[in-house]
Amino acid sequence: MNLPVNAAAELAIRTRRAEFNRAIAEGDAATIGPILARDCVMVTGSDSAVIAGRMAQVKVWKREFAAAGRMAYTRTPERIEASAVEPIAMEYGAWEGLAPDGAALASGSYVAKWRELGGAWVIEAEVFLTLR
Repeated sequence: MNLPVNAAAELAIRTRRAEFNRAIAEGDAATIGPILARDCVMVTGSDSAVIAGRMAQVKVWKREFAAAGRMAYTRTPERIEASAVEPIAMEYGAWEGLAPDGAALASGSYVAKWRELGGAWVIEAEVFLTLR
């Protein structure tokens, strides 16, 4: 089955996002690493802290996973826009942070820039906005 380039990119990115969400839920930092580009950047939603680089982000996730009563974050893509001229795409969506009991503690919107490298889609940048 040959999908159009944009449809194939969207499916691959949605699959990678589902892997990332599952890794957060399971506290699996080792799975998160390969989904991030080496020089990726994350801008957090509340204080706009910048976490630069794959290793720095994996370190933050490991610390988060070790915390008692940690929140589980889910990103839900609402739209993915793939470039027709470069192997890049933007993901637009909503995020939510849940307490261990399932109560929603925080939420907002996000955008993520993806790039296909060596046949795999990786996150180059994510910017989060906390709305609640």
